Amino acid sequence: MYKLSIFFLVLLITSSKTFSQSVSINRKQIPILCYHQIRDWKPKDSRSDKEYIISPALFNTQMKMLADSGYHTVLLDELYQYLTKGKPLPSKPIMITFDDTNADQFTAARPVLLKFNFKAVYFIVTGKIGTHKWFMDGKQIKQLSDEGNIIGCHTYTHTNFRKLRGTDWETEIGDSKKQLEQITGRPVNYFAFPFGYWNHTKLPELHKLGFKAAFQLDDALDKQDPIMSIRRLIVPGYWNPKTLDHQIKQRF
Repeated sequence: MYKLSIFFLVLLITSSKTFSQSVSINRKQIPILCYHQIRDWKPKDSRSDKEYIISPALFNTQMKMLADSGYHTVLLDELYQYLTKGKPLPSKPIMITFDDTNADQFTAARPVLLKFNFKAVYFIVTGKIGTHKWFMDGKQIKQLSDEGNIIGCHTYTHTNFRKLRGTDWETEIGDSKKQLEQITGRPVNYFAFPFGYWNHTKLPELHKLGFKAAFQLDDALDKQDPIMSIRRLIVPGYWNPKTLDHQIKQRF
């Protein structure tokens, strides 16, 4: 009888995990935007550079379009509860994310987001923190967290996730997670893959390190572990608000 009870307990846990994963892959995906640098283009910027650079003026008009269109920003715990448990989200939900610790995300993007009462997610490369005026320092990161934004992990040196081996998991991700938790005083439960690169065989390592979900770019979801392969859309510096609106509707 005892062995039979243990069997059913294991079966229940396994079934719950499978159900959670099937729910997350079948629920309608919400738009998740990915930004990098918020600054004006410079003469030396190449065309590929400009894919990752949005002028402050254009960023402002994009955020105004989202606000005028009735979008409501949601954060990571809300998304997680929606994907795994079906918890309702606000009407026209959207998520705004930033990668790479760039200081202009604080100096240029933050005032715009405050103006429209938007919250955002910042995926931080901890090895860059405070190393140059181009990157945010710990005080700025804590302020973003204290203002209700979410801080996530983006490795220590922006290393390709596919190339991590052995102790890399702790030095690149585990220690980075702990450092961000020390800075913010809050748990860091979410991860973004540098370059958007990921592979299925290494996703269990993120579970071991205590992450609830992870974010890629525009590949298909992993069918066995969709919560660790959530899609995002990079917003190039060429898109006007009308183009962004069209892309959001087409891609999600």
